[in-house]
Order: sequence, then structure tokens, then C-alpha cells
Amino acid sequence: MTYHPKSDFMQVMIERGFLADCTDYQGLDEALTKGVVPGYIGFDATAKSLHVGSLIQIMMLRWLQKTGHQPITLMGGGTTKVGDPSFRADERPLLTPDQIDDNISGIKQVFAKYVDYEKDGNPALMLNNAEWLDGLNYLDFLRDIGRHFSVNRMLSFESVKSRLDREQSLSFLEFNYMILQAYDFLELNRRYGCVLQMGGSDQWGNIVNGIDLTRRVLDTEIFGLTSPLLTTSDGKKMGKSQDGAVWLNADMRSPYEFWQFWRNTTDADVGRFLKLYTEMDIDECERLGALAGSEINEAKIALANAVTTLCHGAEAAAAAEATAREVFEKGGVGDDLPTLELTAEEIGTGISIVQVIVRAGLAKSGKEAKRLIAENGARIDDAPLTDAGMMLDAGALAAPVKLSAGKKRHALVKLA
Repeated sequence: MTYHPKSDFMQVMIERGFLADCTDYQGLDEALTKGVVPGYIGFDATAKSLHVGSLIQIMMLRWLQKTGHQPITLMGGGTTKVGDPSFRADERPLLTPDQIDDNISGIKQVFAKYVDYEKDGNPALMLNNAEWLDGLNYLDFLRDIGRHFSVNRMLSFESVKSRLDREQSLSFLEFNYMILQAYDFLELNRRYGCVLQMGGSDQWGNIVNGIDLTRRVLDTEIFGLTSPLLTTSDGKKMGKSQDGAVWLNADMRSPYEFWQFWRNTTDADVGRFLKLYTEMDIDECERLGALAGSEINEAKIALANAVTTLCHGAEAAAAAEATAREVFEKGGVGDDLPTLELTAEEIGTGISIVQVIVRAGLAKSGKEAKRLIAENGARIDDAPLTDAGMMLDAGALAAPVKLSAGKKRHALVKLA
């Protein structure tokens, strides 16, 4: 890209790799140099926590505030009732209002670690689109907003087209989602002076819709900016690991497991991830990313520590690193490993090792646990586990037992 930005925010977006596309680079850059720019990203409340796949967007909001602007975290209390169809093969399950509220309170805990809602001059705002969507009158909405949307154009958006091309049903409810998201941008501009919407590049069509609608209704100049949709260098979707989503809330994914996810980053991704997910100086990110051989492991530890410190605090990061060194370098047990506590009643006269492996989260099913054992991927107290019929009784668990799946995943099992 030959464009040289004047604003700190655009500089960060470009040099750290956050920028996929922008509706008007120059216009946005100019606006960012003239005063505080309020910018938002919307997050639907489909689970009690966000996962690592949302972290690139959260970091964009963090940088927006760090460079003097106002981040708006918009919770989709209204839009979650519809469900975003973008690039999905099927309709999302519909949640009740209580489930949505419950999810929002879980997600709020994450944002508070990354943006400051009390900051002088440019405090972050936490908003919920139910504020304006829940009270809409359908006929008024159709007349005032619906008339600005061309169905022909909506059908041409990639997120809709891909679903129709595969002859997968797209409900009228979901088709309305992009109109509601566009309306969010209009209302945020009207109520809070918001002039920027950010999101992943799969949101481009929705963002452009909001810009068009706001221009037509309010005659206001606003902007859209997207980040690349991240996959790891081996083609996997960011935010997923062998054992499911890497959640940002500590009660859904322990800080140690979170740290371990980053420690296991593929060599080729380290430099890029340091730029996107930490605030380390660019030169240091490049130096660490260029390390080779066994030295790259220190770069991975630096990445895991920096990302975990932002999400869970410096103490949790230090404890995770100490546990990892204890487990991997000294063959020890480590205080911070995920732990399964079994009661004497659960164990009874004995509990099968296969069941314990599944309950400890090292395999998703008994079948997978047996395959792990058959392929010599399981260890018990660092010794090969070869007998899938093995039973553990209360005596065997008098001291904590360490179970391992492969070289990188471990858990402790002990008596409650």
C-alpha cells in the first residue's frame, strides 16, 4: 500500500497488519487528525464469552482508544434475536431474551480488560442495539428504512449469494439482518456521533449498507474499515483448537490453557501474531518473528505471556509460564494445569481411564480416547499408557495423577 497515513490510528492499522479494506482511506485519515472519532464494532451475544476469533476486533478498539479516539462496544441484544447469516450454511439457533442478557453480562467482562470505560476525554461506550431495535414499529420501519434497500443489490452480496448458490435456505428473518445492522450504524451516528464502523472482511457488505443508509437518511459522511479474516498458516480458522473454541473468559477456558494455545503457535505465524495481538514494538515483533530453530520457542513464550497478560493479567501469565516450564522442562506436575476432581462416590470400585481422559478434556469421546491410547499418544505420570481397559481406584488417586495427550496437552486428576 503506497498511502502514508497522517493519523496514529491508521498508521497502527497499516503497519501492524489490521487493515484489509477501507471505504475512504484519505477521508477517514483526515477525520482522525481533526478530533476524537467515535468508532464501533458490533458483537452478537450468541455465547457467554467471545473467543480468540474476536480478539483482532477487540485489539482494533483498544488501539482506537490508545490513539485518542472513542471505541464503542455494541452488544447485539436486538440483532442476536435474528442471527447473522454471513457465510453460514445454516440458520443460527434462536435464543431467548434471558439467554441473550446472560451472554451479554459474560461478554462485558472481556471488554473491560481491553478498553477503559472511565477514561478522561475519550471513554469507551458500552451500548446495546436493543435500545433502538426492540421498540421499532414494523410498518414505520419498512416505510422509513426499508425503501432505501434494493433486494437486487442485497442478493448480490457474497454472504447471501454463497448461501443461495449452495441452494441452502435463507429465511426472511436472516435476510433482514443486514438491514438491521445498517440501521445500527444510522442510529449510532444519530445518537452518539459515531462515524466509523469496523469489522472482519466478511462484514464488508453490511458495513457498506450502513454507510449508504446513513448518507441517504442523514446526509452524513461516515466510514468503514475491515480487518483480514485470519487463518493460521496451516489454514485453520483462528480461535479454534483441537478441543474446541479458545474462549476469552477464564471460567470457560483456564488462563493456563489460553497461554498454552498461544505457546503452540506455528513458527510461521509468530511475527504476525505478535503485531496483531500484543502491543510490543514493531521492530521487536519482527526480530522475534525472524528467530529460527529452538530460539523461536522463546518468541512463542513472549507471545503467550503478552497476550495472556492483556486478557487475564500479568500474574496469570507468569503462573502459566511457570507451570509450563515445570511440566515440559522438568517433567513435573505444575500447579496451574487443568484439574479434574473426582469424588470417592464417582470412583466407586474403579473408574475407567478412557472415561477419565474424556472428563479431563483431553478427548471428546471414548472412541477418541481409545484411539489416542492405541496410537501411543497417551501418557500417565509421563509413562506410556497402553491399556485402554485400565481402571483407576481411590488408592491410585491418593496422589494427583498427571494425564497427557500428545506432548502439549496435560491435565491433573485427583480426589476431591
